This record gives sequence, C-alpha cells and structure tokens, in this order.
Amino acid sequence: MRIALIHALAHSVDPINTVMQAQWPEATRMNLLDDSLSADLASGGRGLDAAMHQRFLDLADYAVGTGADGILFTCSAFGPCIDAVKAKHPNMPVLKPNEAMIAEAQKLGGPVGLIASFASTLKTMPDEFDARTRLDTQLVEAALSALNQGQGERHDALVLDAAQQLIARGAEVIALAQFSMARAATLLRQELTVPVLTTPDSAVAALKLALA
Repeated sequence: MRIALIHALAHSVDPINTVMQAQWPEATRMNLLDDSLSADLASGGRGLDAAMHQRFLDLADYAVGTGADGILFTCSAFGPCIDAVKAKHPNMPVLKPNEAMIAEAQKLGGPVGLIASFASTLKTMPDEFDARTRLDTQLVEAALSALNQGQGERHDALVLDAAQQLIARGAEVIALAQFSMARAATLLRQELTVPVLTTPDSAVAALKLALA
C-alpha cells in the first residue's frame, strides 16, 4: 500500500511517520509538506476560500497521480477543504486528521476535553463532533510557539496544564487536536487518569482498517 501523508505544518511530519512505522511498517509512505497553508490561513484573513480549496485538490491530485492508495491529511484546521477532496475521490480512503480520533472519543463516552495549539482548528473541528457530545475546548497557542523555538519539554508541559484545566472542568477524555501535539501524550498518560487520544494513533488504525 502507498499512503500519501499531506502536511500543513512541519511539526506534523515526525509524529505521523513514527506511528506509521510502529503500526504499519509495510506501508509505503510519501510525505507532502506545504507549510505555507497554515501560515496563509492564519494571516490571510480569507478563511477557507475557493483558492484554499483548490490548493488541497491540487495536492490530492498529485498524490493520486503518484499511485497513492489512500490519503491522510495531518492538518486539522482544513476540514471543508478535505471534504472537497473526499468528494472528488470517492473510491479511495481520504481521511481528515481528526475524524478517527473523534469517533474514538465519542465511543468512549463522557465529556471530551479538546486541546488545540492552532487557533483555526477550534473554528472548524468542534462542528465535527456529534451534537450530543459534551465538548470543552482549550486553546494553547504558546505550545506551538514553544515547538517553533525548539522547546519540546515546555510544549508538553503547556499541553499537560491545559489538560488538567479541562479535567478540572469535568472532562473525562482528553483529545489532542494537532498531530504536532502527539509528542505530549506520553507525559499526559503518565500524569492523568483519563484516556488521552491522539490524532496519529487513531488515524493510522482507521486507515489501515479501511485498506485491509
């Protein structure tokens, strides 16, 4: 199987490749990175407009042209753009980065605490949860800034603090919205008593099942 991994943040590349190597080493991976996607979304002021949709369609078409059997996007702030790719390629698995984790969180039941380090994620991702899900969100932009400065331990500590705040407000499941945040999962699982879900773990398991 050839799997296209499409990234909008450089920080997402290592987490998903680590999980792919651990869970699905026999799959052939291709990594496509356009780190201007997130920067343009954050600074452009146009949101997910037609031009942004077309950029995602172009990336997907390139991946399909190389022989990809499935596509996994690792950028959680672009749900509608990924839906457009799904519609254009209905006969192959195209996964949003967060849909498998959302399904897993909802299956666990209980209030879900969703942590994001990229503000645009919280504009679209909550709508992907079932309306019956009790959802609380926490934005921790300083964590992404810490990663950008090479401060991995500070990033993880900030994510842990956000998780503890959510649990104090009643969360019974912690979901980490960004692939780049998965590195903090080990610390959170050591310090917390509630399930901690990451997008890479859930997404790879779902994609592997879809292509079994």
